Amino acid sequence: MAQRDAIFPAGRQALYDINKYSAAIRSGDLLFVSGQVGSREDGSPEPDFPAQVQLAFDNLAAVLTAAGATFDDIVDVTTFHTDPENQFATVNEVRATVFGEPPYPNWTAVGVNWLSGFDFEIKVIARLAG
Repeated sequence: MAQRDAIFPAGRQALYDINKYSAAIRSGDLLFVSGQVGSREDGSPEPDFPAQVQLAFDNLAAVLTAAGATFDDIVDVTTFHTDPENQFATVNEVRATVFGEPPYPNWTAVGVNWLSGFDFEIKVIARLAG
């Protein structure tokens, strides 16, 4: 069995402990990042949608940094949206700031009806440098 190393961003370990999951798992040269939402420091949802999306990407960046990775290392993205038709333009604005140059990672967007008080979530798989 491949070794699994849990990765946590600085200052947010308690939120993951409360919910009993890891921010990311490193297995070999792959990093599997749990869904990141636009949560404030206390774990509550950011109510402003554009700010919530930016915060989700910021939280993702913190997990990537903790693993020694960047957005350039991401190979697969899955996003979850409570109202995809009305939200996707906002998500694309933020996405363009972090994935500015091709080749872009794979991307799957899924419409959902519940995200525990959030309206957007992003999870990724990244390949880590050897």
